[in-house]
Amino acid sequence: MSPQREEVRVEVEGRTLTISNLHKVLYPATGTTKGEVLNYYAQIAPTLLPHLADRAVTRIRWPHGVQDQSFFEKNVPPRTPSWVRTVTVPTTGSRGTSRNGDTLVFPVVEDLATLTWLVNLAALELHVHQWTVDADGRPADADRLVIDLDPGEPAGLHECCRVALMVQDKLAERGLEGRPVTSGSKGLHLYAELPRRLPPEGSTALAKELAEELQREHPTLVTATMTKARRGGKVFLDWSQNSGSKTTISPYSLRGKERPFVATPVTWAEVEAGAEDELGLDQFRFEEVLERVADQGDLFA
Repeated sequence: MSPQREEVRVEVEGRTLTISNLHKVLYPATGTTKGEVLNYYAQIAPTLLPHLADRAVTRIRWPHGVQDQSFFEKNVPPRTPSWVRTVTVPTTGSRGTSRNGDTLVFPVVEDLATLTWLVNLAALELHVHQWTVDADGRPADADRLVIDLDPGEPAGLHECCRVALMVQDKLAERGLEGRPVTSGSKGLHLYAELPRRLPPEGSTALAKELAEELQREHPTLVTATMTKARRGGKVFLDWSQNSGSKTTISPYSLRGKERPFVATPVTWAEVEAGAEDELGLDQFRFEEVLERVADQGDLFA
């Protein structure tokens, strides 16, 4: 059997899993293998799992590595183990029922065995909604707000940091405290815990209001407009990520980019450094994230 087709059986928290292709390279630019990806998720699991708890997970899978095609997966795949927790959600999002009765069956990742099972399927990216489900699997309202700061070239992370400080001020005016996370791609995500749960349409309206305020005040730097043609050189504040049907990459998830970057919680001091200097903040690779957590703990806690 060739190294790329090897299979091993492992015990993970009392569950027996068949792990395959440990030597397959998933990130050719760095030579990062599937085994290394599994090792990262195993090490980060104590920090990551609390942020996945009670949230339906959408995955993006790269079966042949990030140089090849990927696909989104919302429903659990065939032959999902019976011990994986699942929740059935109307296709319209987190509230009510869909007009045509359609539903999606998502996994909920609440233990290392489930996480390992998904990562073995080359699910590099784990995306979640801003709402949770209750103990019976019923969708609840949003417990947090997220704003995705997406730079349009030639703007980059430096401009995102400048705008993030403005967003933080707007959040503070509303009694909210932002928590910054590098996206693992080009920009930043800002989260804020809501003092009370809001229906997704309510949290979306709040995020849009904030984004449009900043667009009016800083029209050369900020846009709240979806049209991509209007984003050049500006930071797009994507308020729509709060919609009941939309998801955002989870903090501590890998990204399926050229290099194994991670959506990484950072401090406001690091954001300020990034706002002052174009080289003051960068995206973090998974090895760096493990070191940061060992040194600083969970900055998203």
